[in-house]
Order: sequence, then C-alpha cells, then structure tokens
Amino acid sequence: MISTLMADPAAIAKMDKIVALCKRRGFIFQSSEIYGGLNGAWDYGPLGVELKRNLKDYWWRCMTQVRDDIVGFDGSILMNAAVWKASGHVDTFSDPLVECLLTKKRYRADQIEPQSGTVYYYKGIKQRKISRLSVGNVETTAFTETAEPVPLPFAVLVPKGKPEASAQKIARQYYISRGIPDSEIISLDLEKTEQVENSTKFNPENGSLLSETKTFNLMFKTYVGAIEDESSVTYLRPETAQAMFVQFKNVLEVSRKKLPFGIAQIGKAFRNEINPRNFTFRSREFEQMEVEFFVKPGTGPEWLEKWKEERLAWYEAIGIPRAKIHVLTVPDKDRAFYSQGTYDLEYEFPFGVQELEGIAHRGEYDLKQHQEHSGKPLEYFDEELKKKYLPEVVEPSAGVDRTVLAVLCEAYAEETVKDEESGKEETRVVLRFVPRLAPIKAGIFPLLKNKPELVAKTKEVLRSLQPLMKVAYDEAGSIGKRYRRIDEEGTPFGITVDFETLEGVKEASTSATGTPIEVGQKETVTLRHRDSMKQERIAIADLPAYLVAKIV
Repeated sequence: MISTLMADPAAIAKMDKIVALCKRRGFIFQSSEIYGGLNGAWDYGPLGVELKRNLKDYWWRCMTQVRDDIVGFDGSILMNAAVWKASGHVDTFSDPLVECLLTKKRYRADQIEPQSGTVYYYKGIKQRKISRLSVGNVETTAFTETAEPVPLPFAVLVPKGKPEASAQKIARQYYISRGIPDSEIISLDLEKTEQVENSTKFNPENGSLLSETKTFNLMFKTYVGAIEDESSVTYLRPETAQAMFVQFKNVLEVSRKKLPFGIAQIGKAFRNEINPRNFTFRSREFEQMEVEFFVKPGTGPEWLEKWKEERLAWYEAIGIPRAKIHVLTVPDKDRAFYSQGTYDLEYEFPFGVQELEGIAHRGEYDLKQHQEHSGKPLEYFDEELKKKYLPEVVEPSAGVDRTVLAVLCEAYAEETVKDEESGKEETRVVLRFVPRLAPIKAGIFPLLKNKPELVAKTKEVLRSLQPLMKVAYDEAGSIGKRYRRIDEEGTPFGITVDFETLEGVKEASTSATGTPIEVGQKETVTLRHRDSMKQERIAIADLPAYLVAKIV
C-alpha cells in the first residue's frame, strides 16, 4: 500500500533514527549519493559490509557446514534467455502498474490503499482564447471565453470532511500540467459528484485519478555480445533459484548425494520494482539466501513443515525473537501458480509486518519445465525403487538485505543511563547485536593516548586478536566517549589497557573467566560488556579463548 512508513509517529521516528544511524556510523549509504542517488540501490559501508558478511557466513555455515545433506553452489547472474522463457518469467513475472495522472508517479495497483469519500468528475475546463487585433499601428490582445468547455476528463477523490476546493486545486494542477496556462483557465466544468467506499482508483497521496492498470515486467533486459538485437537478449536474473534447477543433474552427479538433498546459494538478484520503498526493504538490486531442497514425491508437505521450524530457529539464533516472527500460511489465491503450499515468515518492522522469507513447496514444476524446454533429462534415479522420477522441491528463500534491516531494527535501543565518567544521566543509543553478527567484536583502547607504554601494549593486544576476529583500535576522546561510539556500532566488548595492566592490579577480584586475580597481578585489562556496561578484569592471555567462545 502507499504509505510513508506507518501511521504510528513513534514507529516513524524510530525508523528515521535507524536510517540516520546507518549513515552516521557507516552501515548503509544511498547509492550514487553525490549525484542525487539512485532509487532502489544501496551501498554498504565499513560496518554494514561486516554485518552483512557475518549474516551470510552464519547462514552458509548452518546450511552447508553443520549438515551433510546440502551442498554449495554459485550460479552466474547472466543466463541463456531460454532459461527465463522456460521458467515462466518472460511471460508472467510482472506486477500490475498504475500511474498518477497528475504526478506521473507509478505504483503497484495491488498496493493502493483503499479510500472513501466524494469523487468530483470534471468534463474539462472553460478556457480563454487569446486573439491579437491591430487597431491602426497598435496591436492589442483580446480574450474571449470558449463557447464549449475544452474536453479533458479528470476526477479527484476528496476524503470525508474536506471541501470541494481541495478537489478544484488538484484538478487545476492537472490541467496546468497538460499545458494549459493558469491565466487562461476560467473555471472547471464539473460533470457530477459521487460517494465511493474503499476505492482503489485514486492516489491516496493527492486524490488524483489513476490510470488504467497495465502489466509491467520486472526483469532488467540486457544484451550479450556486440550486436543489440533479439538474438542477443538476456536478463539480469530476478532470482537465484533457476541456476540451481538448470544445474541440478550436474550437482547431483558430482556430489554423489541421494534424496533428500539440497543446493544452497547466496547471490545477487535484480528486479525493476515499480516503487522501491522503506529503506533497504524493497530494492531493485538485492541478495538472496536460497536452498532448493529436493525430496521424494509425496514428501514435500512434510519437508515444508520441517523447514518452517528450521528457519524459525535460525532467526532466533541471530537475535530475532520468535514472538516477532509471524508465520503466514499463504492462501491459495495469493500463492504462485506452481506452489503447492507456502509459508511467509514476516517480521514486525517499524513500518509494519512484512515478509522476511518465503518457504515454498514448488512441486516438480521447475525441473519439469526445464526438462521439457531443454530436451535434456533431469530425472533422479532412485536405486531403492529402481526407477526414475522428478523430485519435488521445497525452497526456503530469504532476503539478505531484508534480514540485515530486521537485525538492525531489532538491535536498536535507546536508554537513559549514567555517564561512566561524570555520573550524569544521558541517553545511550546501542545496537544489541548478537555477538556472532556484530561487525566488530571488540574495541581495543589505551586509557590515555599520550602514554607510549599504554599505546604499545594496546597494539600488542590488538595484534593478538586480529587473526581470530574483527577488532578495532581507538584512542580518540575520553574513554567514556569511546564506549558510546562502540555502543552505537553494536560492538559487544570493550577492552581497555590501563596502568594496572602494566603495574599490577590494586584490588583482588574474580576474572571474567571465573578465576581469581591477585593484588599486583600484571597483564590484565578491563573488559566492558556492551549490554550491561559491567566492567571486570581479565588476563590478556585468557582474552582469545574467552572472546571466541562468545562470538561463535
């Protein structure tokens, strides 16, 4: 539906803060920003690319490393155009498109928010005609009113409670946009009014009449080779799945797998979305994490349920509570025509409940299509049954960018705390990423940057951790400000090298590992926890094992 984000001002404010933080801290930038940007395309900055990579790495590990029934794959973005003809994308991969007659802005017809109110139908306008007369040697301008209105039908919907003047204003703008000077418009020729309920024929943003619905293919067309003609046409892939279907037989043979087994892929896809919106949620260039899981005929429904539970558990492991994941059983009328059952896993974004992942039972549709169109056998030989058949497919398909956005929304928090140095109350902004996803695992600080011995020891600690995880050195500003910076970046641990590191601790305590730290013990640092802001001592020698155990 057409909306800014949603009606809740608090939700709008939160989303605005998240977008601002993403730019301020280097998570996500608008593509081509210095040239005015490109709608529907985004660049991931130093922190964003680490967050995104950690997310993809964890998905890949869960799919291909800790289970032995899925193998990895990386298909090309460009494929033979016949692939997209066979899959149905050339003929059916489209959205219903409407256009605002006033602004020429385009929208998906099925996302227009229904409106109720009074519709004002205008037949056209009464216009002044300009004529030039010569009286002697003097030329004068004369205006005459047209006898009949200029026929140019238009309509405006005005919500209940608003006056007709608002319709006249929009209509006047429309006629001006059609090339009629404002000074020549005498009046609008109103034909009739009508009360409507839940109409989707008008733009909710301004009330203007929308165009008739057209079909808009979402694929980006391109050409392969030096000659641009129909023989060289192909498309940027709108999904990653088809390469896995096309290469099913090759992967099956080289991996020596038996059913059930899957092929996993992470890759870019491209869709020429009519109306990209809600930050990175709906983009024209995006990444997918997909598994095509091939199963014996008749077992698809059972595997659909298994994958639903598997994926819900995975989202919990990346910090998204199951309570915020809505499982939608997609109705028959809304499913893809080939689907024999689909679940949508939806997250409570600030702009509303929206899809994160689809889990679809695709049946044998894809393999059957490619077998028929290519003329090449794609059947599986079942050694137990001693017969060939086309497997069914269950597909869990998640959006990388959408999941990153969900993780950011879930992690974002504001709280009132006491400053760790001054004791004054202040607002702390923190991203509570689960450690395995955090872009930087630990910030490494010298207490003072003008003490060479502290700086040297800090960099020694830094070098010992760098081969194991992403860490960052920071010496600018007070230690409290440095803590606030890493809180905003979502860094789960802060490590400070202070004078007790070099001279020995002044008070006995228990280490973060549970072992005692004696008075006078050297080679310890202060370990600060992001979420609780608790600080404790830990031996430098214990840091690698302690942190690695926390971030897996």
